[in-house]
Amino acid sequence: MQWLRSFIYALIFYPATAVFVIAGIILTIFGQGATRKLVRSWCSFSYGLANVLLGIRSEVEGRVPTGAALIAVKHESMYETLEMVRIAETPVVVMKRQLVDIPFFGWLTRRYGVISVDRAAGPKALREMIAEGRSVAETGRAVLIYPEGTRVPHGEAPKLGSGFAGLYRALGLPVVPVAVDSGELWPKGLLKCPGVIHFRIGETIPPGLKREEIEARVHAAINALN
Repeated sequence: MQWLRSFIYALIFYPATAVFVIAGIILTIFGQGATRKLVRSWCSFSYGLANVLLGIRSEVEGRVPTGAALIAVKHESMYETLEMVRIAETPVVVMKRQLVDIPFFGWLTRRYGVISVDRAAGPKALREMIAEGRSVAETGRAVLIYPEGTRVPHGEAPKLGSGFAGLYRALGLPVVPVAVDSGELWPKGLLKCPGVIHFRIGETIPPGLKREEIEARVHAAINALN
């Protein structure tokens, strides 16, 4: 039965996403505020669909502070990429360039507010990410980043990517670490399992720490649910 529920979820979610993208492109004529509301509605729709069809819900421990900050999140599935936009109230998202280059969808993400990263560009990618990050920081919006750089199975704790420390140093913002255990219920592939996905928002870490200390503290905090 869960296979069928998972299939129906995909059958509804992806066409609905296309509708949201088209609506978002139209709404861009009303400014970035309208685009953010549309993206938040899409994320809320996704959460409601997962709850009703898959029996999955979120449980959040703690609260994301308002204002400019660097939100560092554990990345185990697609689930948190949408849920964190909803939980953190539409932050700017650090996103790989391949997604930003998708026709229509990528254009909408740029209108919403993203920092694109070309993983194949090496040091150039870091420089571009920092430059975009500085522009975002001036707007007062939070920046959402997955510091491990890619999705990992639940229980694994790879070291953080170099881009996180560079962005932390350049922006001079406090860090809000978030631990997630979504990989247990939302693994790669079609099948999704019912249950509760936990988000543990850790203690805010101040700016200005040395690289070894900030990486160690963030690594420990985002892996607290492993």
